[in-house]
Amino acid sequence: MNETTHAKGSFASLFFDLWRDFQDPGFLWQVLALLICLLLAWGLSRYWLQQDHAQSSADHGLLRAFGTGSLKRIAFPLLALLLILIVRKMFRYWELGPVSLLDLAVPLLLSMALVRTVIYVVHHAFAPSSLLATSERLIATCIWIGLALHLTGLATPLIEMLEQVSFNVGKEKLDLWALLTGLVTVVITVLLALWISGVIETRVLSRQSLDASIRVVLGRLVKAVLTVLALLLSLSIVGIDITALSVFSGALAVGLGFGLQKIASNYVSGFIILLDRSIRLGNVIAVDPLTTGVVMLITARYTVVRTLTGTEVIIPNEYLVSNIIRNESYTDSRVRFQASVQVAYGTDLDTAIRLIGEAAHAHQRVLADPAPQVLVLAFAESGINLELRFWIADPENGTGSIVSAINLAIWRLFRQNGIQIPFPQREVRLVGGLPPAVAPAAD
Repeated sequence: MNETTHAKGSFASLFFDLWRDFQDPGFLWQVLALLICLLLAWGLSRYWLQQDHAQSSADHGLLRAFGTGSLKRIAFPLLALLLILIVRKMFRYWELGPVSLLDLAVPLLLSMALVRTVIYVVHHAFAPSSLLATSERLIATCIWIGLALHLTGLATPLIEMLEQVSFNVGKEKLDLWALLTGLVTVVITVLLALWISGVIETRVLSRQSLDASIRVVLGRLVKAVLTVLALLLSLSIVGIDITALSVFSGALAVGLGFGLQKIASNYVSGFIILLDRSIRLGNVIAVDPLTTGVVMLITARYTVVRTLTGTEVIIPNEYLVSNIIRNESYTDSRVRFQASVQVAYGTDLDTAIRLIGEAAHAHQRVLADPAPQVLVLAFAESGINLELRFWIADPENGTGSIVSAINLAIWRLFRQNGIQIPFPQREVRLVGGLPPAVAPAAD
């Protein structure tokens, strides 16, 4: 082994050691050992992923859902790192040859595992977007730059330079390095909290035994509580006194009282709706005469209603709390509808009533209990007004189609049995003959 005065971890020392070991005949054994470790790690990770995929349909525990996704991404670098550490220990113990190449592989594999883990957490903490893809690339770039600074030996002088730039914030003296590490700590802690809350929220929402509104509010509360706790914990780790946030909280309260009043009201109203269960997912509600539909989504700020025409209406939660809302499926999803028809005065009413009832009973969406009912409403000017009243249990599937189908069935049955549906007629009689012709006026 040749002696050198190069500082350990410097860029020149790294390549000097590699060049020195490359000239050593034992370098080939080091390359062969590294390749065997990588291939073995790749094979074991592939086998583990196949076994996990085969058992995924039978096991969906919370712990498994919490960590399986991240383990899939870092299985290869972690297994390769473990094998390389074992082989490097063996090389040094039995003096089988140089280990500079193995020393270089260790930080590279650690950085790969760190990049994959952080990107996995970010990907599951936020919704997919172009900003998310840019953030993932930025995080990966920062991690690899940190590795390059560590390998080249520039990390230590850079940290010392950042520590020399200091400034005072109140009674606290801060420097750029402390500010940077504090920011990284806060971001990592909040990301972990969002990831954990997302996993728990997904697990809670999949519990069919709980009411849909309870599942939604539990998921929102878990995310809010974990995010606040993670923020406070990260600030404590950095060294910021949490009691100093009282001034900020007071300013925030004043801001909510003035500029953010509507936003805060919508969020509070959203939690009220989710807790008192006055409006639930799947309910058919009528906000106004033009907006009637099915509740598809309830968030902390707004509620999405899909109308019967397919249009999605976004309604602020404050409006739903402070206004009268007609919930057609609050305690019972059954809704009554009616279909009106008029028959001529010479019609056998018993036969007409029987045929109208048959048309209602023939439709599969009409409930047998309560049974359809036909009423004689009035003796009108042109005929007798009849009204069919029937109940359905699924108004969210549309109401216009069932009324149209029943009206069509009534018309067909009337035509088959010779029952006439009258229409308004006017008869004009002229008394005293035709009026004399009116001569045209002279110019």
